[in-house]
Amino acid sequence: MTAHDRSIPRILLFTQPGCLSCELMRVYLEAREIAFEEHDITLDSVARRLMTETYDSNETPTLVVFSAQPASQPEVFAGFDPELLDQLLDPAPSSDPPS
Repeated sequence: MTAHDRSIPRILLFTQPGCLSCELMRVYLEAREIAFEEHDITLDSVARRLMTETYDSNETPTLVVFSAQPASQPEVFAGFDPELLDQLLDPAPSSDPPS
């Protein structure tokens, strides 16, 4: 694993068929070229249990973002809120002076 690989967060997306917000979330992530793992909770009982029990969500889409920092807790977001996603997924501006 390179240093660059460690700086990319791991993202899980829990979805189900017929969910418009799930489709919007998928399109949003793909348009921004953000890699994610999608899990259809209607086909995968383990994913459904993970979403409801581990991440305490009963709504799709549920987005789980694991920080590049190994000890930090994942951030969990239910529903589709593009403004919140922009804040979460846009890297903070660097305070380092340009070289």
